[in-house]
Amino acid sequence: MTASCQGDEVVGSSGPAAPEGATTAGSSMVSPAPRRLHAPRWLNFRLIAGVLLVLVSVIVGARVVTAADTSDLVWAAEQDLAAGTVLADGDLRAVSVQLADAGDAYLLSSADPFGRVLRSPVGSGELLPRSILAETSTLVDIALPIAAGYVPPSLQRGQLIDVYALDPNPNITAPNDPSIPDPTDQTQEPAVSEVVTLVVEAAVVQLITGRTDGALSVGSSTIQVVISVEARQAPGVFAAIAGKELALAVRASASRPTEDDDRPTESRAPSTSTPATPTD
Repeated sequence: MTASCQGDEVVGSSGPAAPEGATTAGSSMVSPAPRRLHAPRWLNFRLIAGVLLVLVSVIVGARVVTAADTSDLVWAAEQDLAAGTVLADGDLRAVSVQLADAGDAYLLSSADPFGRVLRSPVGSGELLPRSILAETSTLVDIALPIAAGYVPPSLQRGQLIDVYALDPNPNITAPNDPSIPDPTDQTQEPAVSEVVTLVVEAAVVQLITGRTDGALSVGSSTIQVVISVEARQAPGVFAAIAGKELALAVRASASRPTEDDDRPTESRAPSTSTPATPTD
């Protein structure tokens, strides 16, 4: 053991000094300092790069598919529509077709054709050409009250019909009049009926009201059929149907007859149409 005096402080030492940080006998073990937990870093470079790669792939793929698709959405007729039909909801549907160089000839679905008038008939499923649409028309609408028994079940909007007036009090000739043809004589010409009169020919049906569908439904006894005629013809139509029952005949085609179709030939005599008899 050695001692040294440095001023008033006496320092004593015996043997070698213990190393720094060593523990003595009987003292407790010192645990290491705990590490602080950090929240995961989601916004790292690898995550951002992966998200950007996915977005770029989706955008490039969509542009490639769009560039390969050359189809256009255009209007097509939902059913047969005659010339003079005023287009309304339900008459047309949008279809996707590839038109190539003929795209300008047809009306795209982005255009609004409703309220315009057809110059020419369009068949069911046919594309709607731009050239057959008119902004205005000289046609006027006339409402015809018709007994339900005289309205064919197949009647629908856009068809062409012939309207007949039925006179309940016709000018019937006396039975002993020699002008009455003998039904047993096949050589005589048939007499012209005064009961049935053709009022309107090839008129366009614009609206049908008062008719109900279904086996158990009870419809009205009178059905209102709205047709279009030329404005100058309207007074004559009202005069012809005043006080008379009306009957309809539906044309099989939406095309209007031409003058050649209506002109009788020598081999075919003109025939008169007889309307159907009302049913209960």
